[in-house]
Parts: sequence; C-alpha cells; structure tokens
Amino acid sequence: QLELVESGGGLVQPGGSLRLSCAASGDTLDDLDDYNIGWFRQAPGKEREGVSCITSSGGSTDYADSVKGRFTISRDNAKKKVYLQMNRLKAEDTAIYYCVAGPPIKTAQPMCVRKEWEYDYWGHGTQVTVSS
Repeated sequence: QLELVESGGGLVQPGGSLRLSCAASGDTLDDLDDYNIGWFRQAPGKEREGVSCITSSGGSTDYADSVKGRFTISRDNAKKKVYLQMNRLKAEDTAIYYCVAGPPIKTAQPMCVRKEWEYDYWGHGTQVTVSS
C-alpha cells in the first residue's frame, strides 16, 4: 500500500509561482520510483482534470493544454519525491491538487497518460488558491 502526501499549496497572486511536492509516507515498502506519477486537480463545481504526469524513470511527461508552458513536472528518485512547478499562475488554476501513482504502462515506449483509471493511489490533496 502506497500512501502519498502532497505539500506546497497555498495562496498566491496571479502571475506568481508555487512548487508542489509529493512524497510517499508511512511504513511502506513501496518507492515512488516504481510508479508513474500524475497530478490531478479539482476546482469547485468542475470535473477533475489531469494536469500532468511523468513516467517512473522521468523520461516522459505529459501536460494538459491549459498548463502547457507554465507547469513543469519532475521527479528526484533519489529523494523519492515528485514536483510540480507552477509558474504564471492564473485564477483558473485555483483547485485542490492531488498527487497520484500508478504502475508503468506496458507499451513499447515509456509513456504516461492523464486518465484517472491509470492510477491506483491518491493523496489527500493540497489547496492552491490564486487570487489578488
């Protein structure tokens, strides 16, 4: 069983930046580097959206069009952490952000997808509020 903990959320002005972190917690034998990791978000009254994902090795990433060019996902397997750097934040980025983990997809080339059914483990989320 893998437990995920997000951190780094908060209140920021439009145009500002935040860096979210995701780490495995508790007495687990699982390591984050065994999993593809994704970030999803959900704003009040809206459907949950897959924001970004990264393969277990970190060699492949994917982003939603709404964040492409502003957000960067990365991972440090030595530190067992995954990050989401969020720049040029907008009011519409306000949401609860969830870190998720799932097994690597069995394809010829490593890849990840921003689909909820690919991920077995979910964190409790961290609130990001973009407001002046």
